[in-house]
Amino acid sequence: MNRALPAVRLRVPTDEDAVAWHRTFDHPDVMEFHGGKSAELSVYEELTARQRRHDAERGFCLWTMLDETDRVIGFTGAQPWPGDWGPKGEIEIGWRLGREFWGQGYATAAAEATLERVRAAGVPSVVAMVLARNTRSIAVTRRLGMHLAEVFTTPSREEEGHCYRLEL
Repeated sequence: MNRALPAVRLRVPTDEDAVAWHRTFDHPDVMEFHGGKSAELSVYEELTARQRRHDAERGFCLWTMLDETDRVIGFTGAQPWPGDWGPKGEIEIGWRLGREFWGQGYATAAAEATLERVRAAGVPSVVAMVLARNTRSIAVTRRLGMHLAEVFTTPSREEEGHCYRLEL
């Protein structure tokens, strides 16, 4: 039996969201698959600015994720794959949640909303790039109906990764 997913709202990131993302992701468990340590505030300032540009140009981005009380709990969304390896030219979906929000269905609910939005923007397919040991994110890809399309070694970490794909 599927449990009901929590209410989640997505918005284009604001300048203030850079501070909220910095605070929300400042936990070693959250950053385990994203470099292993907390990022500087400037990283989030640049990221939120880039996402506003993506939204203006493409109609989608990494949106700020809000819970039912409008508290910033993370981000989810889609953007062009930024690497010069892997699925070049494709649209990647992704999510990141503050540690206290794990295991409550937020990532799946927000990723489902992302799929609806990118489909409406005319994107024909998406990928999710996930490190092989990130079992929580792999579980989200499965709940979304994605399939494992490729196994690769990441160039920077030399670690096994997976490319999941979904036709929209």
